[in-house]
Amino acid sequence: MTQRPIACVILAAGKGTRMKSALPKVLHPLGGKPMVGHVLDAAAALDPDRIIVVVGPGMDSVAKAVAPHSTVVQQRQAGTGDALAAALPLLDGFAGDVLVLYGDTPLIRPETLRAMIAARRGGGDPAVVVMGMRPADPGSYGRLLLGSDGGLERIVEFLDASPQERAVGLCNAGFMAFDGARLPALIAGIGNDNAKGEYYLTDAVAVARGRGWRCAVVEGPVEDALGVNSRVELAGLETIFQGRMRRAAMENGATLLDPDTVYFSADTRLGRDVLVGQNVVFGPGVRVEDGAEIKPFCHFEGVVVKAGAQIGPYARLRPGTVVGEGCHIGNFVELKNTNLGAGAKANHLSYLGDSDVGGGSNIGAGTITCNYDGFLKHRTRIGGGVFVGSNSTLIAPVTLEDGAYVAAATVVSKTVPADSLAIARVPQENRIGTAARLRERKRAEKAAKATKG
Repeated sequence: MTQRPIACVILAAGKGTRMKSALPKVLHPLGGKPMVGHVLDAAAALDPDRIIVVVGPGMDSVAKAVAPHSTVVQQRQAGTGDALAAALPLLDGFAGDVLVLYGDTPLIRPETLRAMIAARRGGGDPAVVVMGMRPADPGSYGRLLLGSDGGLERIVEFLDASPQERAVGLCNAGFMAFDGARLPALIAGIGNDNAKGEYYLTDAVAVARGRGWRCAVVEGPVEDALGVNSRVELAGLETIFQGRMRRAAMENGATLLDPDTVYFSADTRLGRDVLVGQNVVFGPGVRVEDGAEIKPFCHFEGVVVKAGAQIGPYARLRPGTVVGEGCHIGNFVELKNTNLGAGAKANHLSYLGDSDVGGGSNIGAGTITCNYDGFLKHRTRIGGGVFVGSNSTLIAPVTLEDGAYVAAATVVSKTVPADSLAIARVPQENRIGTAARLRERKRAEKAAKATKG
């Protein structure tokens, strides 16, 4: 294969009115990442010379989301051919291969794009390569009509197709690859003689054939070409995306006890021999290292779980948290922006926010760090080998030095020196016989109230 530079143009100007949202369509998330971000990832996997994103007027949020890639505004919104024409100034003099993608088709995979580039560079020197697909129900897709040599003769829209043409199962998936040197001539030849008065990029095939240039088709999976025009369709793609992520996790050595109840983000990374229980959600920014165990009903976001740690059930780990090797985080424990050293434990009903916990420390049930004073966040620093008794309150900023011991139900508001015991409670007082007298009085009050009623 001749090595030529690649440019990727992503058309993302559509407003997506059927989404019924103030958010531009391509910024709606799939697996925790904007749809256009998935397309950018697929394009970036080809190591292109440049990526250009075509946006509509006023779509500054999209331009910001795709930075540092170049953006260009399609001012008149007159079809896909017009959108690619808007990008031509940024392709001036570019003689490599130009891939055209769509910001609302987030399931496209790099391997499909590589196949299109290979066909563009292959025999016959086609000016245009179109991705084709064979859906179970071709419906209203445009049909790809091939010549006797297997080359693409033309694309016919469903409404314009004859019954014989509609019987063709090979459909237009929308993605296209062009010879960059011939692209300006192809775009210049596209007219708008149609009911909508728009410039359709699919007409580039007819323009190329009219000039005697060859066109080709590369077949790819239907899933890769599924687009989004509504929230219902987005939900359907989320199902497909989650299936891909689950399969990839298991193929790479993780065990999912009930795969259909585990939800991933696009950047979730699980190591080998990770065990994931039922009903676990991985939000963005999560990495779980080898041999960790995630028990059922846990939620993660912005977290690193190191090798051999055990989490859950019913644990919530929030952004900025690092759980060290061999740590135990148990039921109804919440961690936020907290670092736990190797072997630390917090097994029950605790909140540790903005904290550093040394290796081998044990955090008792019901312990909380009071990290927010209504205006600012403060850190709690717990050394190694510290024991914090149940129902303790640690008022930040505060430090528990190595080997400190905090008695149950203690409120800690100042440094606990190394190997010291901290205890801060109201002294217990036992009043002999008072409980019996209290019960008698309450029974009398209840009876009097019942008589009045």
